[in-house]
Amino acid sequence: MERVEVFSGLKKNRRALFGLILIGLLVFVALIGPWISPYNPLTPDPIHRLKGPSWSHPFGTDSLGRDILSRVIYGSRISILIGLIAVSISLIPGTILGLLAGFYGRRVDEPIMRGMDIMLAFPAILLAIFITAILGPSLLNTMIAVGIVYIPHYARIVRSTVLSLKEQLFVQAVKALGGKNLRIIALHIFPNTIPPIIVYATLGMGTAVLQAAALGFLGLGAQPPTPEWGAMLSEGRQYIQNAPHVAAFPGLAIFTLVLGFNLFGDGFRDVLDPSLK
Repeated sequence: MERVEVFSGLKKNRRALFGLILIGLLVFVALIGPWISPYNPLTPDPIHRLKGPSWSHPFGTDSLGRDILSRVIYGSRISILIGLIAVSISLIPGTILGLLAGFYGRRVDEPIMRGMDIMLAFPAILLAIFITAILGPSLLNTMIAVGIVYIPHYARIVRSTVLSLKEQLFVQAVKALGGKNLRIIALHIFPNTIPPIIVYATLGMGTAVLQAAALGFLGLGAQPPTPEWGAMLSEGRQYIQNAPHVAAFPGLAIFTLVLGFNLFGDGFRDVLDPSLK
């Protein structure tokens, strides 16, 4: 599909446009965070602890008196970075494994895909917790854990695409002309796997942010005083009755970012899938 057709389709798809607006807004906030943040997100102010929303603190303050709006703004940087890095860790090895498994057939396919099946046998969050527990709780290890968990998903998507592509006439013609396998994979098959990869990566961003927030909520992600949304949500649950705003605003930020990626991913899939036109 031509780029012009893709952009035209995205303009007509309201879900994709709304999702893109939400993502763009949060990315913009993340980029200009230091200039629009009203307070230092790490500076405590015990005198004003657990204060509700007000003109001076629009989102209120947390248990240490830190401004929640400032922490949510800085947290947007961390959550978007987590999504990008985790998806990259999943996408690159998953794509390579899927290409090899799909193209070379049984002798390569069996060991790769049985390994992927073993990973898929574990619930994603439990496998992420297990990996993070081994590596140790930290922001970097959270990205690695979430990335590893979703490698099988990319491998399976790419493999299924390759299985259909390698039987196409244009691939058979290149083979008949003496084309090398690696050249065929790189120049003729891989470019045709990019659309489904992009769609799944877009949807995967939302999932990665959600999984990282869950690990942060359990204390396995970013460590205090880092303003990470999942960790902020975990802290806020202690005050849910007398200061619900402490958990509400980080939770709303997570919801908005995940919703944006899911809406954009769904809309983008509709644009790229001819059968849905």
